[in-house]
Amino acid sequence: MKNKKLISTKVANHKIKDLSQLKVALAHDYLREYGGAERVLEALHEIFPDAPLYVSFVDSSITGIHWKKFSSWKIYQSWLTKIPFYKKLFSPLRIFAPQYFSQFYLSDYDVVISSTNAYFSKAVKVRGGKQKSGRQTSGKKPTLHISYCHTPARSLHGYTTMTDWKKNPVTNFLGTIANHYLRVVDFYVARNNVDYFIANSKETARRIKKFYKLDSTVIYPPIEIEKGRKFTDAIKTTESKKSANQQKYYLYVGRLAMSKHVDLAIKTVTKMGLNLKVVGSDKGLEFLKELAGPTVEFLSRVDDKQLYDLYEGATALIYPAEDEDFGMVPIEAMGHGIPVIAHKSGGPLETVIEGENGVFFDQFTVENLSNAIRKIQKTRFDKNKIYQYSLQFSKERFKKEITDFVRSKIK
Repeated sequence: MKNKKLISTKVANHKIKDLSQLKVALAHDYLREYGGAERVLEALHEIFPDAPLYVSFVDSSITGIHWKKFSSWKIYQSWLTKIPFYKKLFSPLRIFAPQYFSQFYLSDYDVVISSTNAYFSKAVKVRGGKQKSGRQTSGKKPTLHISYCHTPARSLHGYTTMTDWKKNPVTNFLGTIANHYLRVVDFYVARNNVDYFIANSKETARRIKKFYKLDSTVIYPPIEIEKGRKFTDAIKTTESKKSANQQKYYLYVGRLAMSKHVDLAIKTVTKMGLNLKVVGSDKGLEFLKELAGPTVEFLSRVDDKQLYDLYEGATALIYPAEDEDFGMVPIEAMGHGIPVIAHKSGGPLETVIEGENGVFFDQFTVENLSNAIRKIQKTRFDKNKIYQYSLQFSKERFKKEITDFVRSKIK
């Protein structure tokens, strides 16, 4: 398959020219959902368009309309794909994830960049370096392994996850045993397989320090801000749309996971009689629909253009995620001049400024979130100021910082 062409930007072209002689590979946990981690992966591939991708598995049917973004890439899958029903069993089979990636011995590459969360893509084997495997090719420098960490695995360290797996006694028992084993392996892999960690936020950097006892460099993920919008025109019509927007809708965008507390947003707007559009699809969808009143609309998956239009028309983004690692969605909303209602924890503490580009709520209660919504309704926000703030998280900035980092670490 032909690889994607590099997106043409002055910043990217200048940096790539310096690194063009490097042989680079990318590793990513898996290609199944399309979220913030996959947007980071896209940007990495734009920086290194000839880099092949190594993943545990691909499920293009779940990736849906977004699969076309990856369909032309050169992708290698692990031996997990030989196990029957692996697409349904990938979560419990995570106990073998380190072995999926350790099968990939990437000795031919100068640089390997792993994009990792819970599925151990940082366990890929490289030439020489920290691993001291004895397999270093004579006369060649060790492979530089950089891991872009979205967070140390949430399930291993007591953070809320996609589902309440502890609720069931069987999954609680088996999961607790598996997590103990994987914590030990995760610590070993982090300290022995990776030369340098990049954290997607200060929050994640603190977790890397706490759980791996390692330092990391913070490079915020790339946010599509300018793409698909004409912000100047939006600013000109702000005043005329203001009263109408107050009566339009609130917006939720993201996975329908337990840790995101989408149910709280739905219960709250239903009780307040406000309109809410929910963008996202997951196995919890039917349960959420049962909670929703007539003012809640579920849109499942949408393409980028539809998403930008939804941001443009929203009064505010409701983002009740708990202990979020970074939170790319709030920045996307800010890129359209839209304020954010966020839980006061995790990554949003680094990006949401109370009264300037959003408001916080402290407790996961309908009353607490209702108060935050009322506060948003009473606050006059400067859409242009919110937009200008979002620019510091642009994709061009990400590409520059990544390429500068790689260049600085090449011996």
